[in-house]
Amino acid sequence: MKLVELLEQLEYSVCGAAPEAEVEDIVYDSRKAGAGKVFVCLVGADTDGHRYARSAVQQGCRMVVVQKGSEAVADLPIGQEGMDDLTMVVVDDTRHALAMMSDVFFGHPSKDVKVIGITGTKGKTTTTYILQTMLNGVGCPTGVIGTNGAYYGTTQVPTVNTTPESYETQKILREMADHGVKAVAMEVSSIGVQWHRVDGIHFFCGMFTNFSPDHIGGHEHKTLEEYYGWKKAFFDLCPLAVGCIDDPATEDMLAAVTGTKLFYGYKEGADFCAEHVKPTKHGSFLGVQFNLLRKYQPAGTFEISQPGDFSVLNALGALAVAELMGYEPAAFTEALTKVSVPGRTQVVSMSDDYGIVIDFAHNGISFTGIVETMRAYHPKRIITLFGSVGDRAQIRREELGTLAAELSDFTIITEDDPGYESPEKIAAEIAGFMEQHGGHGKYAVIPNRTKALRYAVDLLQSGDILLCLGKGHEKFMKRNGKKEPFDEEAILLDALKKKETH
Repeated sequence: MKLVELLEQLEYSVCGAAPEAEVEDIVYDSRKAGAGKVFVCLVGADTDGHRYARSAVQQGCRMVVVQKGSEAVADLPIGQEGMDDLTMVVVDDTRHALAMMSDVFFGHPSKDVKVIGITGTKGKTTTTYILQTMLNGVGCPTGVIGTNGAYYGTTQVPTVNTTPESYETQKILREMADHGVKAVAMEVSSIGVQWHRVDGIHFFCGMFTNFSPDHIGGHEHKTLEEYYGWKKAFFDLCPLAVGCIDDPATEDMLAAVTGTKLFYGYKEGADFCAEHVKPTKHGSFLGVQFNLLRKYQPAGTFEISQPGDFSVLNALGALAVAELMGYEPAAFTEALTKVSVPGRTQVVSMSDDYGIVIDFAHNGISFTGIVETMRAYHPKRIITLFGSVGDRAQIRREELGTLAAELSDFTIITEDDPGYESPEKIAAEIAGFMEQHGGHGKYAVIPNRTKALRYAVDLLQSGDILLCLGKGHEKFMKRNGKKEPFDEEAILLDALKKKETH
């Protein structure tokens, strides 16, 4: 494919050689640059790819895409001796350009699968897995792209961001389509929208779960308004949409959608509503049962293997999306009982004696939600185990320490990606906040998380539920600038095995 063909969806100008060279690949990391590759200079939070343009050329790259106004930073040797074949393409936004070029390069893969984009502050990951389980169950091979990586069939593709860079996303979509995937449930983050990672994707529909303050400060959004605006901007790309009617932002979020809009939730006006919601626990199953109302008419009784009212909402949203795809709710009765989401209310062990659950909860809202959800199952004690990320402001430590004192029966304070901070120092700060809010005598401090998990399992008595919070699906621990292997589930299972054999 020639460079000029890759640029067919863009407005651009050219300096140097005409864009007629054959393109073998697109790269935005200069270390991967070379002959036959086009290097796209991206401006990031910490780095500016234009500064590495010359390095890419020195490695044999003769096609470079730069952002208007950054030509001098790129400082390409246009017209110099031996550079007659060097092409500089100038565009308004290189991130948008990367997305549109990648779409062309991989043959418009989103036209070959139905891409369902899910955005919202909470519930994105779980809903993608619910949809995948449901659709796979009715013979529609479905992939997932999101926080936990990309999955389809038995294949896993690691990713860096919740919404991967546009090139990676288009590549994954092409791979999925070529392997028979018919639908893809994809998490769409506000940063992903702002940084043009979803430009060029032909979305079948979009889904909005909820909105609350998050992802503000640092390398994320500058203000709440900015965060909200980029969430809303996603729906400019969606011909159809599903939204949670319980959230006051939903109507405005979906304002740009011109096609069918379905609403789910508990409030009046919901197309998909639940009633008679009750927690269910039998054997190793932990979940919630509900009766579905479709346009106020009974549509069956369902049970989802995820606890809490929020799981019912996620299921309602997924059922609404499935209707847009032409499926009746009754087709998913069995599939909903088989939903499993790594690191999201993930049951490690559940018996008549005690239970162990892993969850990604790492802030006040999610901590409160998971503890209150588990209270509905009437445990004798709820034991929480958590830490707080290092190299960050202390506000979350105070929040979690305060809530643990108020909501947990017993707490084990440990580490959670301490980074360059001392795990002992972070744990001591959390303990201090627990002391301030009535937690005296209700906690233990064990900074090493492996030791803390083993201690927690040994502590379990009949009727207890242990909640291991913060790490979720992650398989690493960030310490002193390194990602060290860490598998919470494996540690718990090993400790549980030793407990039950003694």
